[in-house]
Formats: sequence, C-alpha cells, structure tokens
Amino acid sequence: MLESELHDLSDDADYAASQQQGSASVMLRSDSTKVSSPHERDDAEIVFLKDNVAIHPTQFASERISGRLKLFKQGTSLFMTWVPYKGHSSEASLSEKERSLYTIRAVPFTDIRSIRRHSPALGWQYIIVVLSSGLAYPPLYFYSGGVKEFLATIKQHVLLLRSGEDANVFLVNDSQHTLQRTLSSLELPRAVSVACGPSVDETNLNENQERTDSGANNLSASVPQFHGRPKHKAHDPRDLSIQVLEKFSLVTRFARETTSQLFGENQNNGFSGYERSTQIQPNLDQPKKSTDIAENVPAENPVIPDPKALDKLSLVWGKPRQPPLDSQEWMTFLDSEGRVTDSEALRKRIFYGGLEHNLRKEVWGLILGYYSYDSTYAEREFLKSVKKSEYETIKNQWQSISKAQAKRFTKFRERKGLIEKDVVRTDRSLAFYEGDDNPNIILMRDILLTYSFYNFDLGYCQGMSDLLSPILFVMGDESEAFWCFVALLERLGPNFNRDQNGMHSQLFALSKLVELLDCPLHNYFKQHDCLNYFFCFRWILIQFKREFEFEKIMRLWEVLWTHYPSEHLHLYVCVALLKQHRNKIMWEGMDFDNLLKFINELSGQIDLDATLRDAEALCICAGENGEACIPPGTPPSMPIDDGSFYNQLDDEVL
Repeated sequence: MLESELHDLSDDADYAASQQQGSASVMLRSDSTKVSSPHERDDAEIVFLKDNVAIHPTQFASERISGRLKLFKQGTSLFMTWVPYKGHSSEASLSEKERSLYTIRAVPFTDIRSIRRHSPALGWQYIIVVLSSGLAYPPLYFYSGGVKEFLATIKQHVLLLRSGEDANVFLVNDSQHTLQRTLSSLELPRAVSVACGPSVDETNLNENQERTDSGANNLSASVPQFHGRPKHKAHDPRDLSIQVLEKFSLVTRFARETTSQLFGENQNNGFSGYERSTQIQPNLDQPKKSTDIAENVPAENPVIPDPKALDKLSLVWGKPRQPPLDSQEWMTFLDSEGRVTDSEALRKRIFYGGLEHNLRKEVWGLILGYYSYDSTYAEREFLKSVKKSEYETIKNQWQSISKAQAKRFTKFRERKGLIEKDVVRTDRSLAFYEGDDNPNIILMRDILLTYSFYNFDLGYCQGMSDLLSPILFVMGDESEAFWCFVALLERLGPNFNRDQNGMHSQLFALSKLVELLDCPLHNYFKQHDCLNYFFCFRWILIQFKREFEFEKIMRLWEVLWTHYPSEHLHLYVCVALLKQHRNKIMWEGMDFDNLLKFINELSGQIDLDATLRDAEALCICAGENGEACIPPGTPPSMPIDDGSFYNQLDDEVL
C-alpha cells in the first residue's frame, strides 16, 4: 500500500476541526444544487483544471474520494466544480450515492466568501472554500500540487484579496460596484476578515436583555435565500448580525461613511494598527451602529436570515437566569412512582436555575448518571443497598493490607501518601471539612483510596480531591458519594491521563472555538505564543473548582452536568471568560506568564450568572461550526472502553 494511503489525518488540527462541518456542508450543497445550480454549458470556457484533488470523509487518507477540480467561465461569471472519479479502486467501500453527495456542482464565486489555504508541515496542501452563508465545503486536498496556480487563476477573473489578519485567507469580492471594488482593494486596517467569522461580542455579552430589545424588532419579516431560492437550512447564527445590519446600509451611505471612517482612522496615530482593529470588532451589543459592521461586507445581494433562527437567538440572549428548582416544582417532573417523566425538560430547567440545596442529594445522582431517569423510588433504594455492599467489598481490599504488605506495595504507599497530603488541604475553610481529626476528611481519604482500587489503572491524581469534595458535602453518605464520584470520572477521567490526551483535546477544541468566535483574540494569542491555551489548564482540569465560591461551584457543576445545550458547555464558559477580559488582556499586551497570573487572580471575582448567559449565547451562535471544532470523544463525552482509556497521571499539575 502506498504511503499516502496510510497517512492518518487525525493529528491534522484543521482537519479535525472541519470533519464534522463537512457533513452539514454536504447537506446544504445537496439541497441547493438540485434547485438552482447552473450546469456547465457548451460555451463555457475552462480556465483551470486539476486532477487528483481529493476530499476525506474520514480521517484516513486511504478512504479519500479523488476527483477533478475545475474553474470555468460562463459570460462574465466564474464557477467552480469538483466531480469525483468513478470506480476508484481505493474507494470501493463508498457507494456511488455516497460519492455523489460530495460533488460540487458549479458554484458561482458570487456565492463564495473566502478561500483558506493550508500548508501543513507534513502532508499535502489543501483549501477550504467558505460560502457566503457561513458554511464550508469539505477540505480539498491537492495531492499533485496546484494550490498556487488555482488561486492565481481565480485572481485573474475575480477580485481576490489577502486578509490583513491571516495571510492564508483570501477574500472573494465579485462586486461590480466601482467604489466598492476600490475601497476593498485598499486593504486598510478596518477590513476585518470575514473568513474568521464575526466576533459575537466585544466585552459585554452580559447586557443580554438590552441587546435583544434593541435588535429583535428589526428582524421579524426576513426570508432566507440561497441561489435566489428559499433555503430550508437555518443560517449560521454567527452571521445573523452582519446579515441583518447589512440590510440597513444603502450603497451610498456605505460609501460615504466607510470612506470617512477609513481615512479618518489612518490619521489617528495614538493607536497601533492591531489595537485599532480590535476596537472595531463587530459588537452585537450596539446594533444601531450598523455601518461599523456593514463596511466589512459587500452591500449588494444581502443574505436575509431565517426568522426562526433569529427568534431562537433573541430568546437565548433575552432569557434571564431563573430561581433554583424547588421541591414543589421538582415533584411536577415525577410520576407517582418516582420516574422522571421528561428528562430533557428537567435538564433544561436545571440548566437555567440550578437546584435548591435540599434537592441536590436526590437529583445529582440522576444528572450524573448514577441513577436512571426512568428508575422508580423503590429501584433507586434497591440500587443504593446493592452498591453499598459493593463499595464495602472494594474498600476492604485496601483496608486488609497489613503493614508488612504495604512495605512491599510501593504503588499503594505512594498513592496513600499523596491522598493523605491532599485531603488535609482541600476546602478546609468550609465548616464541613474544618478542624483537626474531622471525620469528613477521613471519609474523603477513604473514598479516594477505594477509588484507586476500583480503577487501579487511573488510581489517584492531584485534583481528584477537588472534584470529590462538593459531592461528599452534598451526598453526606460515603457509598453514595463514591458512586457519584465514579460517575463523574466516567466523564472526566481522561483529564488525568498520563499522556494528557484528554486535556490536550479540550485545549485544542478551546483554541478552535476562540478562533471561531473571536478571531482577533485568537490571533493575539498566536502572536504571543499562547496558542497552547495552557493558561486555561486549571479551569478545565477541575471544572473551575478554584474559581468560584463553594455554593457557586455546586451551581455551576449541576448546570454543566445537564449537558444542555452542549456536553462541552465548559469550553464555552472558558471562551466567555476570555472574551469578558479580552480588552484588558490585549491592551496590556500580556504574555503567557502575565496571562497565567491574571487568569489565576480571577478566582472569586467571576459573575457566574452573567458568565453562563454569555456561554449559552456563544454556544448557540457557534452552532454546527462550534460542534465541528470539538473532536469526537473530547471529555466529558462518555469513554470508549478500548483498554487504553485510563493512564495514570501522577505528576502534580496544580
């Protein structure tokens, strides 16, 4: 087998971020091209043709679909097509129907927003074509080269501008308006790359209700369009603000205000070019300033958003946090035997308000997965008794180890010593754990030691005591606390892998989400060698345990455990916190050391409700593109039992 067929793309960051988005793009393309995509006529002029250009439906190059990429002109319009070969031997596992789904059928460049070029250190160059709707075609890999020629040919026929923020992004501008062409060709600092996606907000996602009231009334009568026909798929919510504000800008107003702002800005020497670009980030908190955003988008052929998507977005941003779920309301979610009648509604209710403390012992077991939602009162009591006996059996394994045995059991001595050192410094300011010879400290030690025997491969790692402490505080029972802790580590266990793969996958996903939702901030981190996002390590490892007061961390955790609206909401919480402080970070020019110090000093100073509102808004705005940023299996996804899930991480990381 050829080396190229063995090439594994799983380590390709951009591939990992785009492989899920590809399926959505295929659905869009399949629907839209059937309706109105033009076909190549006999009078079409072929201006570029390249064979052996492939897409990858999976991460393995051996399963690629190879085909022919073509550029052709019909009249004054330029079109791009990509058609897969038939009967390729290395693609025998794919049906003709599956292969045809990926065909790109004569997309006009008026419908293309940008082209991103990728040149990995190892592997082949590829491009990602981003449509005006915000969706993208799957990456096109040039196995025989030709990316440079492809871009050069496009530039001969349409206006192709290199982004001022990313040299590998080329903005497509097929506008025939003379002044619009001239302004675009200036490539001045205010030309923000639309390929990076608009920043969802500047600094104040917290003012959600004001934002909705000021913008929602203008959006009620819109109909989505694609190729001149109604489109059934909702637009990417990230782009809704730009698309709507674009409607409000007439060409003459656009030309007048854009020209004055562009040249007026160049006379302001008090700011660096980078600082100027951050100040004009599109801000959804100020929808009245439509020209600040519209100048970055061609004023012709506006794409009108889906009113249903707008209603959803407005509802999210306008919906305040609710009071905690109380006992009376809790009973409305149960039938007469104690089954949860609507688990999705329950999770949504907990997400928006959390739980009153007296309910946590009963409900945490359900949202952690220790109990089934359809279990009855009697079944849960029976499970408690069975699990209590099982816990005592496991606990007896280490309790029965004699001193003589312990001398020859190095791993046990090391883990026991580390646990005993950690539990006496975990939440000791809390009355539940304070004082010498506190029995709850002993319980915490016993549970952690028992877990190290229950899951000997993972054992104990620093940070686990932080995760156990609130669970023991709430459950108040050793066995129940243990099994809820087990359920939590089924989700978060990869955080403590020796190879740190679980942490790296989350940090990678976080970097992609920041790039998607706040491209200038991501570029700032890139310029300051902070792209590993290690300054967020503690946030993710122990789920913000040291960033909030004890009561607030219980509220945050029960919200995260609902997996509503995303099982990876904690990553959007990270993005929300970074965006809240983006101005301070960028204005003060923080490097990694200063950034890490600043992040740690945020402990105890974060507004939880505002941060959750921001995180939810960011999650909704990111939509499918956000999901595509997160590799499959990223914690807290449930693990795949392949024998390699747990690897001990003994090194101290906090």
